[in-house]
Amino acid sequence: MLISTTHTRPLIIGHRGASHDAPENTLEAFRLAWEQGADGIEADFRLTADGRIVCMHDEVTTRTTGVALKVADTQLESLQRLDAGSFKGADWSGAVIPTLDEILSEMPYDSWFFIELKCGPEIIVPLEQLLLSSGHSPERIRLLSFSLPLITMIRQRLPKWYACWNSDYKYNILNNIWRPSQTEVLVALQSSVADGLSSADRTILDQKLVDALREQGKEIHVWTVDRLDAAERLRHLGVNSIMTNRPGWLRKQMAEVQTP
Repeated sequence: MLISTTHTRPLIIGHRGASHDAPENTLEAFRLAWEQGADGIEADFRLTADGRIVCMHDEVTTRTTGVALKVADTQLESLQRLDAGSFKGADWSGAVIPTLDEILSEMPYDSWFFIELKCGPEIIVPLEQLLLSSGHSPERIRLLSFSLPLITMIRQRLPKWYACWNSDYKYNILNNIWRPSQTEVLVALQSSVADGLSSADRTILDQKLVDALREQGKEIHVWTVDRLDAAERLRHLGVNSIMTNRPGWLRKQMAEVQTP
């Protein structure tokens, strides 16, 4: 079942958890997002050298651990020896890089989970095994990728799960055009099996584009939104979810705006 388009407010999704306050893509950040009242979490995943799915945005671990290991060339045991929390402050020292199954085991069953895949088709089989054994409903999970071919493969292998296409945009100031353009986005989605668009928060995402996506029966999810004015613009456009580094703060601010 696609997410209803009749929400009075969009879902608030913790981008890499409550990553404004806690180290991104760690269990600590996800727990905090749930505590802050987020409707769900978004996280990034890669496959290790020994075939485990771990939560890491970057191809190399330097930025969040201070140690340069390429995830695809490193075994899980070595990755989980790294300190993935100290970069956010001493209070977070000792946080580790979690696996997808560890996150699924802690995730409340009424929460939403946006799983961004940062590698290729090699992740599909282990992903399938974990999702099928997790006990979580496919309706509460969205699989995200910048690759439309990967989305096609996912939908073929996991027909009950929902997959959305990630898209960012570049603006050419000389020609006054966005790439991809609205037309290119709509054509790409129309010809794909993607259930929706997971879009960067850019001005190209306007009412015209949202309405056209709705006509195609597509969901619209937007990242990364940490300002109230941006969130309110998107709420008025009627998007399905907003991914934010500050889920507790943003939820409170939006509730206050809507209070008579």
